[in-house]
Amino acid sequence: MPSVTHEALVELFKNRPTLAAEMLQDALGQPVPAFTEARVESSDRAEIVPADRRADVIVVLLVGEQQRPAMAIVVEVQLGVDPDKPYVWLVYLSQTRSRHRCPTRLLVVTTEPEMVRWCVRPIDTGHPGLTLTPLVLGPEGVPVVTDPEQAKAAPEVVVLSAMAHGHSEAGEAIGVAFLAAAAGLDEERRAVYGDLVLSSLSAAARRTLEAMMKGGYEFQSEFARSYVAKGVEKGRQEASVETKAHAVLAVLEARGLEVPADVRERVLASTDLVELDRWLRRAAVASDAREIVVTTGA
Repeated sequence: MPSVTHEALVELFKNRPTLAAEMLQDALGQPVPAFTEARVESSDRAEIVPADRRADVIVVLLVGEQQRPAMAIVVEVQLGVDPDKPYVWLVYLSQTRSRHRCPTRLLVVTTEPEMVRWCVRPIDTGHPGLTLTPLVLGPEGVPVVTDPEQAKAAPEVVVLSAMAHGHSEAGEAIGVAFLAAAAGLDEERRAVYGDLVLSSLSAAARRTLEAMMKGGYEFQSEFARSYVAKGVEKGRQEASVETKAHAVLAVLEARGLEVPADVRERVLASTDLVELDRWLRRAAVASDAREIVVTTGA
């Protein structure tokens, strides 16, 4: 199952079809042709690639009254090493290029700094002269959006900025800029994006924003709640120690919290169902994974 971070990034590029072109041009300095519309196309390539091996997002830039394709962009979110990707990325490019008959680029997006070096490696296809070098958007390439007017004009960009820089000194200012943009969003996007921004900020920045929002914050969107609920519900349905231990970790990961190795080992080593039940409840509200295994309290 894709992580909540992966799905969140995919949704940003789907909700703002121009985002891929903006990041290529503004963040990576890649030339993008003038276009009148950016359209998200189906990434279903079931006849070539199994259902779990489809491109995350395909955006086609269109020009003129006839909506002629000027460029296609294959967007792939990559948060971990996947040895299959150097092989299937070329398939995504060739199939998209064949379908739309236009220049096609691969944009790999990651929020993990250590993944940038892996993603950007040239892929030698084995054919003379045919080497694919992915265009990679990592945290350093994402703009730091602290201007409320800029956030209003491009809400998805400020959310992406929070995901990339939420733990930096600019985190609080990014969050404040998002609040300015939130009022102009529809209810569902406001809820989803609010969850993403708050979960991406440092604890101090999050407390400031929560105070500005006048009250304790709870996950508002079905998108975020569904990921948390899956871990909780799984723990309730199964009484086994192993299942409950994995449910604790699933909830933490679904909420976007980093789980240190020692916390993971302690959770998986526990054989106490009462203790695991307590950790499961804490996992749904903790701001840091280490908080769930404190020995004081219940």
